[in-house]
Amino acid sequence: MSDGLFAIIIIAILIVGAIATRRCTEFLLLGSVLGCVYLYHGQALSEWCSLITQVVADNAWLWLVCGLFGSLIALLQASKGTFGFSNIISKVCSTDRRTLFTSFLLGILLFVDDYLNVLTIGVCMKGIYDKRKLPRESLAFILNSTGAPVCVLLPISTWAIFFASLFYEEEVISSRFPSAMDAYLHAIPFCFYPVIALIIVALFTLGVMPKLGAMKRAYQRVEETGRVYSDASKKYNHEEYMDTDTEGNVWNFLVPMLGLVIIGVTTLNILLAIVVALIVCLVMYVPGKRMDMEEFFNLTVSGFADMMSIFFMLVAAFTLKEVCDLLHLTQFLVAVAQPVLSPHLFPAVSFLLLGVLAFVTGSNWGMSAVVAPILLPMCGALGANPVLTMAAIVSGGTFGSHACFYTDATVLSANSAGISNMEHALSQLPYTMIAAILSLIGYLIAGYVM
Repeated sequence: MSDGLFAIIIIAILIVGAIATRRCTEFLLLGSVLGCVYLYHGQALSEWCSLITQVVADNAWLWLVCGLFGSLIALLQASKGTFGFSNIISKVCSTDRRTLFTSFLLGILLFVDDYLNVLTIGVCMKGIYDKRKLPRESLAFILNSTGAPVCVLLPISTWAIFFASLFYEEEVISSRFPSAMDAYLHAIPFCFYPVIALIIVALFTLGVMPKLGAMKRAYQRVEETGRVYSDASKKYNHEEYMDTDTEGNVWNFLVPMLGLVIIGVTTLNILLAIVVALIVCLVMYVPGKRMDMEEFFNLTVSGFADMMSIFFMLVAAFTLKEVCDLLHLTQFLVAVAQPVLSPHLFPAVSFLLLGVLAFVTGSNWGMSAVVAPILLPMCGALGANPVLTMAAIVSGGTFGSHACFYTDATVLSANSAGISNMEHALSQLPYTMIAAILSLIGYLIAGYVM
């Protein structure tokens, strides 16, 4: 059996097991262990531990961002600043439709980074959704759909900078365009998936797009029971923060959050922005007697600890991605796709390939970085359209990241909304599949027309 085929078997076991049991982390770990047993036999356990150690070291920035954002959320809630913000914005969100559409607009405005987008808006809107008796699944769907899809369509985001730099390394692109960003700007109009995903979520917030599948069941649950999240998501919602006193000073929320957004936008350094927001909280809350120093640091630690479930899941996902790389999953799928490659079909095949790889590995940027240096030279050799191919790579990666139930985007969106990642992934799956099918049709048509 080839290494790539074994990787496919591992991914199939993972997907079936996780969906059947609604337990994701365990199957991610199982998949990485099976891959190491196949690769290293008697040395499997030691090699698996080495992989985990390397993953933790390579992603220290992400762990700090997630953990410290958990600290910030705990402090904002304890200061009751979130109550003050909710009381004000609730006047705008006077109907369900206005509440959903406000979330969508905030997602468009915070375009600089998908982590900043997802985590910030979740904090802002979660309490308002609960007051309006809107299912948390709808909030998670809007957060995820206005995260990466917005970032890839605007040239001053972290995503645009990454993809522009990646593509311009290839001669087929650098020989045709004067700069990396110029090349990316030409590709943006043909990034069909993020455009269609944004249209779908906008229609959803306006009540035009119907509730489908698990999303429809979530709305039925709220109507029948009044519960905005299911029993499976209780562990993501801590009762110690559910204070009956809803009076709060909005400045205790707005000033730290404005500091977070301003530093994040101006420096593109999300970790720095969170640290600055925490310092602002310290300066405001302790002298202002919202809490003493001991309580401040206890909340900082407990908030960081609340994000450990995300930490473990992402470690498991990234370890599986490393195992799939060692099993040459990418090269296997490229070889399978190669017989059907033609100049006209190449953009559609590129979209499918990136979508599958990003979905099964939970890695958009990682898979794009691996596959782009393979696909773009093939694009030049076949005479396919390089602009369409760039856009297809971006769209495919965005789709895989959006739809995968253990990617960082899905996990963070779900956690920010206070639900499990499996409930979020399944409730948004019909919408991601509609966008993916329409995008594939778009690349098939464009491949023959352009």
